[in-house]
Amino acid sequence: MGRIEALVCCTAMALLALGGAHAGVMNPIAGDPITIESGKLSGTLLDSGVKAYLGVPFAAPPVRELRWHEPMPVKPWKGIYNADSKITNCYIPLRASTLNHYFGEIKSSEDCLNVNIWTPPGAKAGDKLPVVVWIHGGGFQEGSINFDIYGGEPLAKKGVIFMGISYRVNIFGNLAHPELTKESGHNASGNYGLMDQIAGLKWIQRNIAAFGGDPANVTVLGQSAGAQAVDDLTVSPLAKGLFAKLIGMSGSFHGPFAPQNGTLAGTEALGVKLQEAMKARDIAHMRTIPADQIVEAARAAKIVFPGPNIDGYVVPETPEQAYAAGRQMDVPMLLSSVGTDGNSHNAVTDATTLADYRNGAEKLYGADAPAFLKLFPAKNDAEAVHQAKEVARITGYGIIERDWAKAASATAKSPLWVVQFNHPHPYPPGVVISDMDVKTAGVYHNSDLPFWFGTLDSLNLYRNTRAWTPYDYKLSNQMQDVLVAFARTGSPVTAEAKVPRYNPRREQRLVFGDDGLAVETLNSKQVDFIQTHPLKN
Repeated sequence: MGRIEALVCCTAMALLALGGAHAGVMNPIAGDPITIESGKLSGTLLDSGVKAYLGVPFAAPPVRELRWHEPMPVKPWKGIYNADSKITNCYIPLRASTLNHYFGEIKSSEDCLNVNIWTPPGAKAGDKLPVVVWIHGGGFQEGSINFDIYGGEPLAKKGVIFMGISYRVNIFGNLAHPELTKESGHNASGNYGLMDQIAGLKWIQRNIAAFGGDPANVTVLGQSAGAQAVDDLTVSPLAKGLFAKLIGMSGSFHGPFAPQNGTLAGTEALGVKLQEAMKARDIAHMRTIPADQIVEAARAAKIVFPGPNIDGYVVPETPEQAYAAGRQMDVPMLLSSVGTDGNSHNAVTDATTLADYRNGAEKLYGADAPAFLKLFPAKNDAEAVHQAKEVARITGYGIIERDWAKAASATAKSPLWVVQFNHPHPYPPGVVISDMDVKTAGVYHNSDLPFWFGTLDSLNLYRNTRAWTPYDYKLSNQMQDVLVAFARTGSPVTAEAKVPRYNPRREQRLVFGDDGLAVETLNSKQVDFIQTHPLKN
């Protein structure tokens, strides 16, 4: 525990040089240290009065013999653990500074099972504040709770405890292997990232009261792969009772357009293939090989471990099977998508003229193109562009999230709500982003996150990539209020956001758009057509 130090006087200073945090002075928090199960803990006071506890370990480092092993308990420490800066990402590649979402050079390591926690000003043990727990996305291949866009200060200022759970991804979070299955004691392997999330949620149940949180009022919030993980958690017996509400954004395992969990046998076969590519004798040998060499061996052999598998232990069945039988966790749900989300780019949705639109319909739907054009009619270029955007809002994760809502509503008693973000980012003239064309980006996957979290300025942290307007900040504030209301009460309805409760017989959602907030009713005939016609890009 390299950051455990003796408590020094209140004038102590520490450079925040790690994990994307900006160099500065540690501000001691009055009342620290607090006591959690593993020892005494101190954080840093932000200028807003929010208290930050960053890089707090919730499990033992999953290194050496604990690589590809379920998370183990933290070893208690003596003295005081100074949780004043972000530490490391779980092992992922560094990001180029010209990428859209670039948040500085953050150390990457297998020793990464930490949580970042932001608590409201004045929060103290016994306050029973609502807790929002962030599960980041990244296709189960990358991502980190340390990115500045996921900072919890704005939401903590609004009265909730916001925190992120770090979890293993790619090879280290998803590898399965017959040897690992045999040694597990559960006849299962892989799903280490999900087990990290579960361990983090259990840690919250045991420790969050010390920060002022209510373990009975935990909302788990996942986006993209994080939402898929949350979907799996709702059907995992290991996660039962660990959260009271969920928010799923742009991801699930429901419907014909959604990705699916792998099988244990298929994932084990990939593990054996990687072992052969590494020329390793066995799992014990594989655990001695440096992480970068393992990643390179997988890259050279074109081996990818795509995500969680149905192992019969962590994930006993597919979410679709569990929901159909009513075996999922029955909790209030808020489900969200964005206007150009996931796989919604195709020959129709990218059309810029009437001719492009009609040609795209012929390409995608063939003999059914006339039926499509009747449902989504356009007589000129402007109408074609409008309809293209409407199709995009139905397809991709827009329809996947709707399918999750429909599946839940069939067997659950708890209420649920569906919303969509449909407001493109404004860009300064001439800005170049290497992984995105700002002229055609639209309301891209992930573009809603800085609005939900109140972290718009994080995208201008290292260079000016956004030309935010007063409206952007207003919309962000409204969306934050929706999130906070849901975390507090189980309902996202606020004075400004009249979110309609989802009804499968009259499907409505609230849209956060260019001109404010509006309720729309989905056209069932349009949705049914898209649902029965898989996209052809």
